[in-house]
Amino acid sequence: MVEQLEGSLATSRGGRSLLINPAWLPNPEASDRRILRLDPGVAFGTGAHATTQLCLESLEMRLDGPGDAVIADIGCGSGILSIGALLLGAKQIYAVDNDPLAVMSTESNRELNQIEPHRLVVVEGSIDRLPELTAEPVDGILCNILAEVIIDLIPQMEAIAKPTTWGIFSGILLDQVKPVADLLEQSGWIVATLWRRKDWCCLNVRRS
Repeated sequence: MVEQLEGSLATSRGGRSLLINPAWLPNPEASDRRILRLDPGVAFGTGAHATTQLCLESLEMRLDGPGDAVIADIGCGSGILSIGALLLGAKQIYAVDNDPLAVMSTESNRELNQIEPHRLVVVEGSIDRLPELTAEPVDGILCNILAEVIIDLIPQMEAIAKPTTWGIFSGILLDQVKPVADLLEQSGWIVATLWRRKDWCCLNVRRS
């Protein structure tokens, strides 16, 4: 579980491995966690929301140290999930967001965390931009938006997925889970686990 300290923009723990530290605070002098520096600006993703916490914890289950995982982050917001994935061992992230302010926020947080631009490529747009950015299908898909947006995106995910691709989908309220899960299964995905925090859910899925 993510431990959230007092205040939504306070230093907080992301799962077992990450420490989310606001950019305007000094880094802790002693910590055995990977430090994720963050200035969300007006973009979604401070680390305080239940959906972000669930996604970071799900990433910990998927990524276990340095590897070759190439991941698409659809609706990247502040870039917190993209940067978290890289800190947890992903090789490459392709991030998209329709909001130009979110793109700017992700770029700024990329620089804060001293991540090379070629490892976190972020552009304005949606899933339709990803095939032109990626040389081949991705290993994982992150999507922490809203249920109705995820439903619209699911049919398009075929273009960037391969038989072994996994997905972490959140931003889904408990009473919205069934239509999302039903469409995923109709589109060739298996819902492996459903994690819940308060009224929010996170679906961990894989190709069938």
